[in-house]
Amino acid sequence: MNRKLVLGVAVTLSLLLGILFQAAIPSSAFQSPPPPPGPANDNFANATVITTLPFDDTVDSATATVEPGEPQNCVYSNNTIWYSFTPAQDMLLHVDMAGGQYESNLTIYWAYGPGIGGLNYVSCSAWNPAIDFQAQAGVTYYFQAGSFNWPGTLQIHVRQWPPPDNDNFAGAKAISSLPFSDYIYNTIAATTEAGELPPSCAGSIYRTVWYAYTPTTSGSLTISADSYYNKVVAVYTGSNLGSLKQIGCRSYWGSGRLTFSGEATKTYFIQVGSYNPGESGWLNFSLDVAPPPQANFWFSPGDPTTFEAVQFYDNAWDPAEVGIKSVAWDLGDGSTSTDWNPTHQYARDGDYTVKFTVTTFDGRTASSTQTVTVRTHDVAIVKLTAPNAASVGQTRAIVVEVKNVRYPERVNVQLYKSVPGGEEWVAATIQNIPVRSGNRTTSVNLGYTFGAGDAAMGKVTFRATAWIADARDALPADNQAISSPTKVSK
Repeated sequence: MNRKLVLGVAVTLSLLLGILFQAAIPSSAFQSPPPPPGPANDNFANATVITTLPFDDTVDSATATVEPGEPQNCVYSNNTIWYSFTPAQDMLLHVDMAGGQYESNLTIYWAYGPGIGGLNYVSCSAWNPAIDFQAQAGVTYYFQAGSFNWPGTLQIHVRQWPPPDNDNFAGAKAISSLPFSDYIYNTIAATTEAGELPPSCAGSIYRTVWYAYTPTTSGSLTISADSYYNKVVAVYTGSNLGSLKQIGCRSYWGSGRLTFSGEATKTYFIQVGSYNPGESGWLNFSLDVAPPPQANFWFSPGDPTTFEAVQFYDNAWDPAEVGIKSVAWDLGDGSTSTDWNPTHQYARDGDYTVKFTVTTFDGRTASSTQTVTVRTHDVAIVKLTAPNAASVGQTRAIVVEVKNVRYPERVNVQLYKSVPGGEEWVAATIQNIPVRSGNRTTSVNLGYTFGAGDAAMGKVTFRATAWIADARDALPADNQAISSPTKVSK
């Protein structure tokens, strides 16, 4: 038989047997096995609905996926699962992933529209994350938990922050000693109990906390309640909500103080709350003995003389925010004043200790002192002598007579001459001028060589000034003089 014919028949039979064998085996035997199913809450649409708190869950994220359009924040998560929660009331929520894989990521959203595209970002955290946030009643929040680098076990825990221990009047926190301070992480869980009325300085009060203090001595006490929302702070006496008698109240935003007069052995209840229903946040509360006022003052000029009045300025303030009621000045020379900003002229040079005392509306007082140094420095030019005539090239003496009757002074004497359109500086010297009684003066000699320009003008007039180098001159008006003209010839 032909060899080629035998080979062709063999190939044909092999192909027919392969077709028959393939037809006898199901097609599924040649396909890859399907992947194991992911967690039930792998996708946003199947988010696990949290109905009660506290809530805890543990999930293996090995088969979790990232669906199309899924948002990513903080770090990219390769495997994500979803939870949803709709609080029935405003609350502070704590969500964390403690106990699970360290490389985990948590993102919180709130739903403003349907589907995954209707999410609005709230906050995110990575590496064993934890997030605290204020949740509003009726708003649906979604928690996206994931892992990065490699999948692993994820744990999620959701808790509501409980109300503060001193939320109600009966649970008022007892203050045993001063100074006292207390920090509340967030007042969102605080309530206003039945029968709790707003104080007189506010038409409403919400999310209140209470403190109680019984002073051992009488005196002014100051409450500081700081936070970034509108607060109401009030102080009462009484034994229950129905018998409270208000003795102080203040409403303000941010930081502020309320000061009241406390009697020894009497118990005072302090109420702190928010003015508006939607406001809450951290609260830093403190109670202490009211600090003394600050009796600050200043005066002008700082180097007064006997020729001028000193203006004193009140710069007092009260850190307890009650206010300054009155002031009293002892001006150091036997004079006194109760004006807020008095003026006073001292008759003689000297060092005067001025005492300033202030009194607050609740009777606290404080004083401060400053020394007012009065020194009257004064020199005067009583005469400037120049020659009646001179010629070009001659050097002649220009004599400045300086009078000084108070303190030895270093005096700067400047000499100017007249030129067309003004004057020109000629010479200067600094000399020690002693004290001379009566009409005696000290002569300052300044030499001047006359030039061709002076001759061209035909005459020259000199002006001298004298200024104390180390102090302020009390009467500067007599510190200059002008000579009679000197006739200059060639």
